[in-house]
Amino acid sequence: MRIGQAIDIHQLVENRDLILGGVKIEYEKGLLGHSDADVLLHAVAEAIIGALGLGDLGTHFPDTDDKYKDISSMVLLAEVEKLMSSHNYKIGNIDSTILIEAPKLAEYKQQMEQNIADVLKCDVSQVNVKATRGEKLGFVGKKKGVVALASVLLIEKRKVEYVHL
Repeated sequence: MRIGQAIDIHQLVENRDLILGGVKIEYEKGLLGHSDADVLLHAVAEAIIGALGLGDLGTHFPDTDDKYKDISSMVLLAEVEKLMSSHNYKIGNIDSTILIEAPKLAEYKQQMEQNIADVLKCDVSQVNVKATRGEKLGFVGKKKGVVALASVLLIEKRKVEYVHL
């Protein structure tokens, strides 16, 4: 087993979509970034990369590379799944938290969990997404940015050995 954890932070700005966990959420602001700036998927992907001991998200998808400009983070997460699988690991479980003052995310969390499970080829019961407010404190509470944290447990895939009788 291997454990990884990560945090991602993006600024809230006008004229950008708010995408979290692969879900487009109607809101007056969105997240600023080179890609779609999905902080939740970035934290999950980076936690997996960290658990594998392979650096960070920027190592694999640098923001200086135009091929990642405005790319969906679902695509990036799919690439991380391939990396994880090629190293003979699968998801044990994921626990994540989004810190955002507004909007409320209760109605979107189930779809976020399903999106993550689908891309990472695991059961939705292995993915947990929580959300909390900044209580008007700091940049989260003042609606200037969003933070996501993720912890992952990776399990080595069993090797099947065949016995010839």
